[in-house]
Amino acid sequence: MRVLVTGASGYVGRAVAAQLAFSGHEVVPFTGDVRDARAAEAAVRGADAVVHLAARARVRESFERPVEHYDVNVGGTLNLLRARPPVFLLASTAAVYGTSRTGVLTEDTPRDPASPYAASKAAAEDAVAWAARAGAVLRLFNVAGGGDRDDTRIVTRACEVAAGRLPSLEVYGDGSAVRDFVHVRDVARAFALVLERCREGHAVYNVGATPASVADVLGAVERVSGRPPAVRRRPAHPGEARVLRADTARLRALGWRPVESDLDELVRDQWASAASPPAG
Repeated sequence: MRVLVTGASGYVGRAVAAQLAFSGHEVVPFTGDVRDARAAEAAVRGADAVVHLAARARVRESFERPVEHYDVNVGGTLNLLRARPPVFLLASTAAVYGTSRTGVLTEDTPRDPASPYAASKAAAEDAVAWAARAGAVLRLFNVAGGGDRDDTRIVTRACEVAAGRLPSLEVYGDGSAVRDFVHVRDVARAFALVLERCREGHAVYNVGATPASVADVLGAVERVSGRPPAVRRRPAHPGEARVLRADTARLRALGWRPVESDLDELVRDQWASAASPPAG
């Protein structure tokens, strides 16, 4: 398939583009601005599928710049959908479920976005559901590994702290809150698999793999690096869910299995990048 990939130069995008190419697809990176309707339409022309990864994705920033998040995350999605690609895959986020729920989340769990970022992704999901000829939404949980450089993510930040590049990691509460982690290359494998199975209708898939607490992550970083990350304790956020885990039965029914998302393996992969001298 000839696959247009938006956000192909980003963290997840690089892994997805590499996996699609490995799977035999012709990957066409989108080099324009998804907010430019004409550029989006021209890029989609001749593509067999669109994998839409480009997005504004900073939760805190979204409270300061909600219009920008809607402009990119919703407007950009609409521009691509207007071009009527045969298949459309959207990268979404577990943040659409909100922070008030707890336990195992299925794709049928009602959404309750708690930030402009999450709300904009929920709106993009709705657009895909209504407008895509054949579409799928992949809700990514906590993506990690693969040389991530976003130190707002806990695995990345803990490794950077252990490497001495950052002073400390803030831990809210006692560190027992559990979240679901998945290696970026396992995410890429999910996109490649769903793309091959997406022919008609609409589907939503959770993409997660390994439940772990903050304390578990810190322990893994210490085991892998031999250095305990420095921690600053903060009061727990009121109302924060104690456990948010992904039910991935729907994705696994397609044949997907995480192969690099064991917690120690995931941390080891990220530590290899954190421990290396900075590029340049």
